[in-house]
Amino acid sequence: MLFNSYPFILLFLPAVLVGYFWLGRRSNLTPVVWLALASLAFYAIGSWQFVGLLLASIAFNYGVGWLLIAAKLNPAQRRAALIVGVAGDLLVLGVFKYAGFVAENLNALFGTGLTLHILLPVGISFYTFTQIAFLVDAWRGQVATYVLPHYALFVTYFPHLIAGPILHHKDMIPQFEREETKHPQAHLILCGLIIFAIGLFKKTCLADGIQPLVALAFDARSPTFDQAWLGALAYTFQLYFDFSGYSDMAIGISLMFGIFLPVNFNSPYKATSIVEFWRRWHMTLSQFLRDYLYIPLGGNRRGRVLRYVNLVITMLLGGLWHGAAWTFVVWGALHGAYLCVNHAFNALVPKMPSALTRPARVAGFALTFLAVVVAWIFFRAERIEWAWRILLAMTDPTQIAFGREEIAALVLVSIYAVLVWFAPNTQEIMGYDHRKRAVGVDIAVETSPLLIYGAAAALAFGILGIQSHSEFIYFRF
Repeated sequence: MLFNSYPFILLFLPAVLVGYFWLGRRSNLTPVVWLALASLAFYAIGSWQFVGLLLASIAFNYGVGWLLIAAKLNPAQRRAALIVGVAGDLLVLGVFKYAGFVAENLNALFGTGLTLHILLPVGISFYTFTQIAFLVDAWRGQVATYVLPHYALFVTYFPHLIAGPILHHKDMIPQFEREETKHPQAHLILCGLIIFAIGLFKKTCLADGIQPLVALAFDARSPTFDQAWLGALAYTFQLYFDFSGYSDMAIGISLMFGIFLPVNFNSPYKATSIVEFWRRWHMTLSQFLRDYLYIPLGGNRRGRVLRYVNLVITMLLGGLWHGAAWTFVVWGALHGAYLCVNHAFNALVPKMPSALTRPARVAGFALTFLAVVVAWIFFRAERIEWAWRILLAMTDPTQIAFGREEIAALVLVSIYAVLVWFAPNTQEIMGYDHRKRAVGVDIAVETSPLLIYGAAAALAFGILGIQSHSEFIYFRF
């Protein structure tokens, strides 16, 4: 089921909200069970064939977690339990996500005729990473005992299940346990509705609105210089508003239930370095890769060279996490190389003269955005040679079309650039602070008429802009 669909907005969400708060008047645990069942129903609509896999994954990880938390095992047994748990998760993820990719490459290398057609379960990357973090923390002794309904809801919670953010048990389960979240709070429901409206507008009007321009570069056999640039920029902004819209909608929906989700997106194209970009883009994935991959690899504790090696390995695996294709490997390698250059520059020039600070930030902003656009071309292209074709066209100004279609595209792309670089983001507008569990101040028609009327208009345009089937780009991962 899609957030940007009439059945979800008009039927599913209102029904789940009413049931959740009605049950909350009678019990503290029953609403949790209701929400977990509703989340499974949400998943089953469109992905019913993988519900069993999801339930098996929950049972497996909860069982291994119980061994690590409650069972009296010696250190060797605890380590073995962790290895079994993580290996089991990675094995399932590997079979469903990468077996076909491996078969393709074996066929290319050895001329074998392996054919594998395995459907990718929706959301498997997100719920697998969520549970791996749980197991590792349980092994570290950083997890309390949780009852199964709370754990099951932590994994299946429908605002995050399909495309993130990647949740952390320490953040979410205590919120599920609180009795206060089971009672409706008008302020949170209103703020959640406004944030949802902003996200819906971003998705249906902005991301889907610019999507046709992407074809200028990615569907053309021989794009010209301007077509390649406009198509690449159109995809850069489409992905931005698609992911930003999804992140807003997830936060808004969850807020209606009184649950604060972590911020996953913080105006990344305003970054002045690639390090800053990764602190603003897909923030929960960046934190997961840092805490459960980069730091266990050694991080920056074993010298500069190994730090760069660890960065490249982390980003290569981060690229593969997004999809089983060489284009994602190149995308990850590019970002690994960008990060190494960024850290090397910081090491060589630890402090910029004050007179150069502002020009350096402007230059850093331009270089960062250019580097991100180049990497997105590999992220979007179906094959590496297709990405090269676009990049070559972007470096050949002798081939320019600049007809009526290109001029219209230039105007549209310019408007999107202004929105991305100069408009405040949703959490700034709404005063959303995940850590302080705070959002909005004095939101009422009398005190914030522009915000209320603007949100109403965004909701109306967002609903009117809903297309028959428009998935979020991150659903594929």
